[in-house]
Amino acid sequence: MRYELTVTDTISPEDEKAVEAPLVAYNIETFGKSDKRDLSILLRDAEGKVEGGLVGYTARGWLYVRLLFVPESARGEGLGPQLLALAEQEARRRGCIGAYLDTMNPKARQTYLGCGYSVIGEHGPLHGGMSITWLSKCFETQGEDDER
Repeated sequence: MRYELTVTDTISPEDEKAVEAPLVAYNIETFGKSDKRDLSILLRDAEGKVEGGLVGYTARGWLYVRLLFVPESARGEGLGPQLLALAEQEARRRGCIGAYLDTMNPKARQTYLGCGYSVIGEHGPLHGGMSITWLSKCFETQGEDDER
């Protein structure tokens, strides 16, 4: 069978679904259901306007933090670690064993390291000399030491 290969910078929802649907079906058949659930924690100002927060999901026993943003005016107040802690608490409640995320921001990387995350990979330099870093954190089982 011959295929035509098309390079494009746009994709219709239908075409994206044509690629995604069989991949999802294959993954479910091969690995089982992912139990994917979205997880969001929003930072709202006094008027209720969303100014930042954390967006991610839990799946296959792990939390993935896709987005984490703290407004410039609120940085240094511990909101980043607080967002992570709340997301990790919810992930544990959902039965997750760990969390992972990525960043290009050196300050965010330091925050994640300070919150117990470990570097699991890096790639760079990207345009502008920046690198991307992937980090993960395994959750400790509460009471694990008590049972030994």
